[in-house]
Amino acid sequence: MKSLRWPALAALLFFMLPGLAMAAEVDGRALSVLWGVPFAGVLLSIAILPLLAPTVWHHHFGKITAAWALAFLVPFALVFGVPAAAGSLVHALLAEYIPFVILLTALFTVAGGIYIRGNLHGSPGLNTAILAIGAVLASFMGTTGASMLLIRPLIRANDNRRHVAHVVVFFIFIVSNAGGSLTPLGDPPLFLGFLKGVDFFWTVRHIFPETLFLVGALLAIFFVLDSWYYHRREELLPRDPTPDTPTLGFDGKANFLLLGAVVGLVLLSGFWKSPVAWNIAGTEVGLPGLVRDAGLILITIISLRTTPAQVHADNQFGWGPMQEVAKLFAGIFLTIIPVIAMLKAGVDGPFGAIVAAVTRPDGSPDPAMYFWAAGALSSFLDNAPTYLVFFNTAGGDPSVLMTTLAPTLAAISAGAVFMGANTYIGNAPNMMVKAIAEDRGVRMPSFFGYMLWSGGILVPLFIAMTFIWFR
Repeated sequence: MKSLRWPALAALLFFMLPGLAMAAEVDGRALSVLWGVPFAGVLLSIAILPLLAPTVWHHHFGKITAAWALAFLVPFALVFGVPAAAGSLVHALLAEYIPFVILLTALFTVAGGIYIRGNLHGSPGLNTAILAIGAVLASFMGTTGASMLLIRPLIRANDNRRHVAHVVVFFIFIVSNAGGSLTPLGDPPLFLGFLKGVDFFWTVRHIFPETLFLVGALLAIFFVLDSWYYHRREELLPRDPTPDTPTLGFDGKANFLLLGAVVGLVLLSGFWKSPVAWNIAGTEVGLPGLVRDAGLILITIISLRTTPAQVHADNQFGWGPMQEVAKLFAGIFLTIIPVIAMLKAGVDGPFGAIVAAVTRPDGSPDPAMYFWAAGALSSFLDNAPTYLVFFNTAGGDPSVLMTTLAPTLAAISAGAVFMGANTYIGNAPNMMVKAIAEDRGVRMPSFFGYMLWSGGILVPLFIAMTFIWFR
């Protein structure tokens, strides 16, 4: 009987689909802020339970996350009907979560098949150089791709040191977020802008000074802090866990080609305009997206099949971090549905005060408020739809936003990308990097502990940027 349960559920969903054709959109104007409680519950669980009940969280975080998702879906189905709930679920899965997990899995697998042979010694100079290289790579292979490629060798380079958490924290600041601000390849919000008509090189022309300031300041602060740790007594362990080897090199080099193929597929899905699409429960699934996802799955399989087992062993490759991120973000993507809907409702929704705050009394947009509003919400919500909401709030015309309202578009872009570093859930690679670091034995800050780092280091830099560029 148990073996028939999932096929029966799948068949039931299949026959329900025609009746769900218009159910994917949720009218945020009809929602109360109480619908955001399950989302807040997921965030608080991630923040508090690892501190109060670490054993329970470690063994049951998937179940806890699923419980919060059901705490949204079941009442939503009772109040608005099964078609509305099922349509929202299908939209979250097909349009957002499944493509997200497929891309993340491909990058995790391909980057995990590249091993930097030899023993790098994590001195302040070397660590700063790796962070700087990662910042450059992030805009061309994405913050997730650059993070997955460099986090393992960076941790291994510092495995002879007692204090490593700050290295990973600054890695998240720089490589997983700030570095991806120059091209649409860097971060999903900019890719959405590109799809809406923003020129490919617009961001590099208009927020390069802001990026240079932020990345440069963070690298300088990191070098000073890392030097202080490095030159303390007892900082270096008596024995380096990674033995020295005569030469440095790469194993699993074929994965570099696969990494390029991942970037190519993501670009293809943006450039390729096809009228072929399927409507599934109100969610349009286009041919370019299907080709991209199928290609990413194929690349993942090829990488697993062709990467020598020794490379995976040397990299300590395992599925634990990927499983953790997939489970947690499943709950986040589901419980965030009403929050995003309320935000999309604009001034008529429960978050109308936030949307209205970005406009000056004379009706002109306020770049400073756009920077902070887009950034603050991107710190806790998905930064891609947040970018899109404020893009449309500012008029939604790319030709106007790229010229007359260029400061406003720059503020939205910078806020959505830069402030994703404020929390572990602000950007997808943040949580992934944290999971990989903890899997390697690094004692990372808690959710609120990390926010103390970002509040003390990033927020003052954001305030300075506001006065310099977004007044």
